Amino acid sequence: MQLPRLPVKQPFEVAEGVWDTGEVVDLAFSEPRLASLDDLFYPWEPRADFSFYLPRVMAAEAVLDVGCGTGALLRGAREAGHTGKLCGLDPAAAMLDQARARPDIEWILGDLSSVDWDQEFNLVVMTGHAFQVLIEDDQLRASLAEIRSVLTEDGRFAFESRNPLIRPWESWTPDNAVETVGADGALVRMAHEVETPVHGDIVSFTATFSSPSWDRAEISRSTLRFLDADSLSSFLADASLAIDEQFGDWDQQPLTDTSPEIITIARRS
Repeated sequence: MQLPRLPVKQPFEVAEGVWDTGEVVDLAFSEPRLASLDDLFYPWEPRADFSFYLPRVMAAEAVLDVGCGTGALLRGAREAGHTGKLCGLDPAAAMLDQARARPDIEWILGDLSSVDWDQEFNLVVMTGHAFQVLIEDDQLRASLAEIRSVLTEDGRFAFESRNPLIRPWESWTPDNAVETVGADGALVRMAHEVETPVHGDIVSFTATFSSPSWDRAEISRSTLRFLDADSLSSFLADASLAIDEQFGDWDQQPLTDTSPEIITIARRS
């Protein structure tokens, strides 16, 4: 089972308040108290995606992590000896507050529409299924165009999206809630619930965070897009990005209809 952790767009709810962000943010962890829990809910071990991405990051001179969150992947790369340019981009200030504990990496508050780079990066990554935050066609096309523009001629774009054919959201239920212990020793519970019926390739869900030490639960609402492999290939081709490699899991097995992931390495075409 793979619980969702993604930045999403549009209003989100924390307890009784509602905020309209107007931009893409990691709703579930954009509030400072929750941002401090992100690495606890999703630790480096046993994240198989980081084992997949880290060697590619280490082999690239300049790396951009789009939707970097707390910057765990780039921080791990620096700790592993990466000496080149590492840049994390995220629109959630609370997440970057966690990332900035490592000052030898460039952390930028914003999204792809707020930067203006030209062929500066050998590798662009989107981890944690962050690619699925790109909901609307125009948003997806604009983001892919910007990613292509920041890649060097021999650069690569590496990312993953969940395979919609296996309907992973069906396991995102309160029965499958997960727990962690915060820095203060308090237990925190995170439970997801999908809004039904699911329409097409768009899935909306809530995440409820609760703790015996809190006065009230905190709730966020998120929406993700589940593109199938053919639709994904079409969007990439339209953006003049060609697929170099594609895998169905983090062990780099071939992509099939029953694969949990659609892991893609693309280049400028």
